[in-house]
Amino acid sequence: MSDDDDLLPALRAAQHGDEQGFATVWRALQPAVLRYLRVVVGDAAEDVASETWLQAARDLHRFSGDVPAFRGWLFRIARHRGIDERRRLGRRPEEPGGSDADAGPPVRDAAAEVLEGSDTRWALGLIASLPTDQAEAVMLRVVAGLDVATTAKVLGKRSGAVRIATMRGLRRLAAHPQVQARNLPVAGTSPVDPALPEGV
Repeated sequence: MSDDDDLLPALRAAQHGDEQGFATVWRALQPAVLRYLRVVVGDAAEDVASETWLQAARDLHRFSGDVPAFRGWLFRIARHRGIDERRRLGRRPEEPGGSDADAGPPVRDAAAEVLEGSDTRWALGLIASLPTDQAEAVMLRVVAGLDVATTAKVLGKRSGAVRIATMRGLRRLAAHPQVQARNLPVAGTSPVDPALPEGV
């Protein structure tokens, strides 16, 4: 993947203490981490993301591997910090929302950002309504772009269980009334079936 190839020099620099390298890695992966954590811990996502990156920075010198391996390692940290947060608060994940939703890079058109932010909050809210195993599998496979094996490591599950949870989650989302309403045919067209990620 070319994005990973582009990110590898920054990751290597970050491992040697380069702040600019770490900032590059953070900018590339923080949006996906934050979206995942919004589903896992709701309003505490930004705090848990900060804890995730602090631990990653502290332990980065011990990491070995390429960018996909780093992504899996980072999401494993995020998941454990999210579990700690849920235990600390003694509650289930809340539905994401509020005014602090993750926005894209500041160079984009403001109107497009508002629309996309609204769609993102809506989508994350629907995903958060899934059973926890399905929500995490969908977030890691579809949103974070992890492969089945890496997702299985992050979740501490077998690959088959990840495939099943992802498939069930995506099917449940596709059947959700709000998704159905958004996918109504327009002027003689037919709704597009949601595509499952490769190797679901």
